[in-house]
Amino acid sequence: MRHRLLAVLVPLAVLLVGALGVPLGITVAERELQETYVDRLNDAGRFASLAETALSGSRTEALDQELERYHELYGIAGALIATDGAVILGAEEQFAAARGDSDTIIQAALAGARSEPSRDIWPWQDSRLVVAEPVGRDSEVVGVVVTVSDLDRTRERIVTRWAQLAGIGLLPLLALVAVAWPVSSWILRPVRELDTATAGISRGDLTIRVDAGGGPVELRRLAGSFNTMMDAVEHSVERQRAFVADASHQLRNPLTSLRLVVESLRPHLSGDGGRQAHDVAVDELRAMHRMLNALLASARMESMRTAEPVDLDTLLETRVDRWRALTSVEGQSLRVDVTPGLLLLEPPGGLGSILDELISNAMRLSDASVVEVAARPAGPSGLVEVVVRDDGRGIDPADREQALRRFWRAPRHQNVPGTGLGLAICAELVARAGGELRLDDGLPRGDGGNGLAAVVALPVAPEPPTAH
Repeated sequence: MRHRLLAVLVPLAVLLVGALGVPLGITVAERELQETYVDRLNDAGRFASLAETALSGSRTEALDQELERYHELYGIAGALIATDGAVILGAEEQFAAARGDSDTIIQAALAGARSEPSRDIWPWQDSRLVVAEPVGRDSEVVGVVVTVSDLDRTRERIVTRWAQLAGIGLLPLLALVAVAWPVSSWILRPVRELDTATAGISRGDLTIRVDAGGGPVELRRLAGSFNTMMDAVEHSVERQRAFVADASHQLRNPLTSLRLVVESLRPHLSGDGGRQAHDVAVDELRAMHRMLNALLASARMESMRTAEPVDLDTLLETRVDRWRALTSVEGQSLRVDVTPGLLLLEPPGGLGSILDELISNAMRLSDASVVEVAARPAGPSGLVEVVVRDDGRGIDPADREQALRRFWRAPRHQNVPGTGLGLAICAELVARAGGELRLDDGLPRGDGGNGLAAVVALPVAPEPPTAH
């Protein structure tokens, strides 16, 4: 999160520095070129005044020597151009390389106009500075002095100044990063703690709280409100669980007494109608007793808060033999097809209890001949799927979502012992571990249909740290 914050702040700072630095860099380049231009224009003006005297007296040797000496000292080609464009003084070969660039400037100077500084010269361009100064004025122009300058030194000065500006601009960026790194850590620490806390709460641990003593005032206030909210939520959930457990426990004894009394009435009943009503009452009392036991079990399992790593191989070793014995009693066969070495995060209450419930449902409710437990390593979702499937009658696809709700029972299972709580509780516990329980098509049946598959998708448990 801190890196993302810096990824937003640093580009904005770069844009700000760029918005200030680019115009400044352009101004620096223009000033350097202007200084070079003014220097060349002064030189050309001096040569023009000498040329006017030399041409009027037909004594050009001194001017020719000046031009040659000027080229030797500064590497700048200079020439005196006649009104017809011919080179009167200066080396033709030195001036020829820039002749194409200077024609327009020479024509303007012959018309009596002085050169204007070019704004199209930049350090990355291999261009030359051409300066032309008319000899004479207006209609009395008798020639033009032209200098052609190589701008390598000017470019070097501009690049040097740009490098200095870049270095100066880099200092606030470095200062921003140096300051923003600890400041962003201080600001975002409560946010990271809230993120970690919410992840733990989503796994069912309602005891998690965050430190409300660090970070900005607003985030400290948010952390305090979060802790207050979690205190209220935990208290409410605990009261709800306590009520369910207490009510179920308190009802068990009166219900057991009532069942014993009702069962003891049978010898005193006469007639088929009375005995039939007696049997219905006993069955209803037994169903209520199972319901109370299921509610107590639900309260106990939901009180377990966190997911724990479990080795699937070890878990199956403790249960497969019992599952085989139970399925054989019902005339069914059990198949186990599990990839070895799978380490999962088991839900609160244990993955074994959930698999017990799923296999019990497959045995009691599906009329299956085969029950299979299968598991494969995690796929793209990052979840390991443990599947309990059968080749029984299954559940209509339209009813599968409702089957995961509390107290829902299929119409054909109304007279089968059960409470309608098992799948719902299992789904809630799996969700607390960061997984998902869903119903899907199971093994194929002989009539072309499919049984039911209960898919328990759970996160892979982290590997335990290696001791050194």
